[in-house]
Amino acid sequence: MSRIGNSPIAIPEGVTIEVNDTMVTVKGKLGELTQEYSGVSIKVEDGQISVARPSDTKEHKAKHGLYRSLINNMVEGVSKGWTKELELVGVGYRASNQGQKLDLALGFSHNIVMDLAPEVKVETTSEKGKNPIIKLTSHDKQLVGQIAAKIRSFRKPEPYKGKGIKFVGEQLRRKAGKSA
Repeated sequence: MSRIGNSPIAIPEGVTIEVNDTMVTVKGKLGELTQEYSGVSIKVEDGQISVARPSDTKEHKAKHGLYRSLINNMVEGVSKGWTKELELVGVGYRASNQGQKLDLALGFSHNIVMDLAPEVKVETTSEKGKNPIIKLTSHDKQLVGQIAAKIRSFRKPEPYKGKGIKFVGEQLRRKAGKSA
C-alpha cells in the first residue's frame, strides 16, 4: 500500500488544475507547470486531487506515489514557490549576479559565468566576516534543484577543511588530517 500515493492533495486558493488524458496542467500566481503521466488515473473533486492506480502490479505501484509527489510539488510550487540556498566556504570565494548571469570566483584562473533560466530568480549576499550565499527561487522544484546541483558541482565540499560550495544547513562528513 502506498501511503504517499493514497493521500489526497489539497488545492489552495488561486490554483487551477486541468487534467487531460496524458497531461496535468497546474496554474497559479507564480506560474504554470505541466507534467505528462501514464499508468494512473487522476481525479479533481471538491478542492482535492486524488491519484489512483488501476492494479497492484509493480509498475503501477511505482508510478502511484511518483505522480502524486510530482503533482504535489507542482501545486506547492505555483502557490508558494521553491527556494534553495548555497553557501560558498573558502578564502576568496565570491558570488555576484547581474540579472540572470551568476558570476562565481572559486579559486580557478578565470571566473565561472553561468546563464540561468528565466524562471529562476537569483540573489547573492556577501557580508563581511560571513560566507557568500546564493539564493535560487522558482516555481519549478526540479529546475531549482538541477541548477543548485550544477552550481555545487563546480566546487564540491572537500572532507578535510570543508571548503567548497554546500547547501545551507548541509552536514558534511569531516575526516581527520595526517597524524604526525
